[in-house]
Amino acid sequence: MTTKTTKPAMNTSKKTGMIRPLGDRVLVERVEAEERTAGGILLPESAKEKPKEGKVIAIGEGKLLDDGKRSTFTVKVGDRILFTSYAGTEIKFVGDELRIFSLASAS
Repeated sequence: MTTKTTKPAMNTSKKTGMIRPLGDRVLVERVEAEERTAGGILLPESAKEKPKEGKVIAIGEGKLLDDGKRSTFTVKVGDRILFTSYAGTEIKFVGDELRIFSLASAS
């Protein structure tokens, strides 16, 4: 006797490849820092701040609730989000700097 299990759809972009956040986690890539100021002055690399804005590139299945269902996310893959400097966990994957956020810590 065999049981057929269905694999949940992976909510990831092609860029992340084999990395997939679990549960209520969201994977975010920082957007590029601005090259110029609002006044048109070119900024050297040493003067640029890391942006606190990113693009969601993958989401998990959602937090498992008491009734056995999964929670839904308020963001989807491709959304641009803002975050604080020390939020989430910074990881490097194939040369890209990514951040993983928990849905609970983002609220």
